This record gives sequence, C-alpha cells and structure tokens, in this order.
Amino acid sequence: MYLAKRLPLNGTDHDLDLGKWNSKASKSEYDRLIGEWLSLGQTLPTTGPDGSLTVNELLVAYLRWAKGYYQNSRELPNIRLAFRPLKALYGRTSISDFGPLALKAVRQKMIDDDLCRNEINKRIGRIKRVIKSGAENELVASSVFHGLQAIRGLTRGRSEARESEPVKPVPEAYVDALESHVLPQTWAMIQLQRFTGMRPSEVTNMRTSDLDVSHKVWIYSPAQHKTAHHGHSRQICIGPRAQEILRLWLKTDLQAFLFSPKEARETWVAEKSKTRKTPLHYGTRTDQSLTRTSHSPFPSFRASDATDCS
Repeated sequence: MYLAKRLPLNGTDHDLDLGKWNSKASKSEYDRLIGEWLSLGQTLPTTGPDGSLTVNELLVAYLRWAKGYYQNSRELPNIRLAFRPLKALYGRTSISDFGPLALKAVRQKMIDDDLCRNEINKRIGRIKRVIKSGAENELVASSVFHGLQAIRGLTRGRSEARESEPVKPVPEAYVDALESHVLPQTWAMIQLQRFTGMRPSEVTNMRTSDLDVSHKVWIYSPAQHKTAHHGHSRQICIGPRAQEILRLWLKTDLQAFLFSPKEARETWVAEKSKTRKTPLHYGTRTDQSLTRTSHSPFPSFRASDATDCS
C-alpha cells in the first residue's frame, strides 16, 4: 500500500507519492516536502524548473485513471511493478527532462535486478504508455514521448538480460493426482479446462444461459472475457467428454453459475461430518446450537444463551 497524499499547495491540489503507507520514510518525506514548501515561500518543490510535472506526479495521475480502466484485470499490479525502478531513480525528476538515456538507465536497473528479457520489454512498454497518456492529455510535451520511442526492445542474445525458461505443460500424472484431494466442483472445472482449453475465469463464470446445446458440439459464449473490450467475441467448443462433465452441473436457473462456492462448501462440510471421529456433542452441530453438557466444566457463552437470558 502506497500513500498518494493530496495536498492543497500553491492554490491547487497535488497528488504526491510519499512511499509506503504509514512508514517512517513516508512521514519523513511528508515533513521534508512541507518544510521545503514553506522555505521556498509556499512554492511546491516537486515541480520541475519549467513548471512541468515530476515523474512521480505523472505516475500518480496515471494510476488514478488505471484503477478505473483496469478494474477486472491483472494489469494494474503489473503497472505498479514497472513503476518501482522508475520512481527510485527518477521520481522527483521533471518529466520534461526524462529522455531516452533516463529510460535506458531504468532498463539497466531491471537487468541488474535479474529480470528476464521478455519481462523487461513488457515493463518498459508500460512506462512508455504512461508517457504517451501524458502527451495525449497535454501533461507531457510530445517531444518527450517521441524521444522515448527511439528506445528499441531488447533482442534475444544481444543484451545482458537473461532469457526466460519456456513454460511447459503440467504432466498428466500430476493433474490426475489432484482428483482425490479436491472437491467435485473443483475437479469438474479442472477437467473442463483440460478438455476445452478455456481460461480459469471462463470456467468459474459459466452459466447455463451461456451454453448453446442445440448442436452435436456445444458452444459456450462467455458473457465476459479477456478481449471483450477490443470488441472481440469468444466461443468455446465443448465436445463429448466435456459435455458428459457439464451435464451433472447444469441448473434450471439459467442465470445461476454452474460451480457455486456455497455449494462447494456445503459439500465439504457434509464430507467432514461423515468422517468425524468425535461424537456430535463435542463441538458445534449443524442442526442445533451446542448446549452445556454434564461432562464440560465450562459454561457455554453462545448467541443462543444470550437470547435465552434476554
């Protein structure tokens, strides 16, 4: 959690990134900024010499926008990770002074931190998008953005950055070994992903109304998916083996999710009740509240007792 403090300085509000929330460093940074502001005749010290935004101020403004734009995405945490070396090296630098050499220095910091080449290229791309957004909204001079465009991505075998290991499929035996350790709902979802290749979010959001079962091969059209904001449609073919699994989970309520966490918990509780070793009068019962028994030396202080005494 990081503190973006809004301060009414110079007659207007400014969002300032002070570091980790409630830490000694963030409080010291706050005191230092206020001290500089007072010593400079109540002039904000974080602006550049030409009155432009600092890198930190631009990042805070971009994050405020990104929180709304990337609501259902993992992109926001990735953006924050890309910002870390940028803030550490050039947070208080005027954005008008942030040029290609500065961006290359940020990239070198990522190499020194042992990030792989592909990840470095992605993070530099995110930083460029921040500058582009600033230029689009006239917060950054277009010349700054165009200068950063000259920075090419790292290529394989031509940089100090290490290469990442290829992602390989999980062995089938490892997947099969999970069956006895997961709930029926979870195993059904695993099998569906195995047979169809759908994403985790797509299988968890599946509803009967999203399925077209009028043909030999069923079609699943997710209501939401990863590329929906690009105007793309998504259709997933469901063959005989996946159909056999789904038939056990189809619901009469067409809008209900096929795999309910509530139902999964009820299944888990029922299984635990079957295999319990202690008598039912030890611990909470599912059909009635626990009452004080003769073998217990301690009184019961449950909600039911409070109700009886009222």
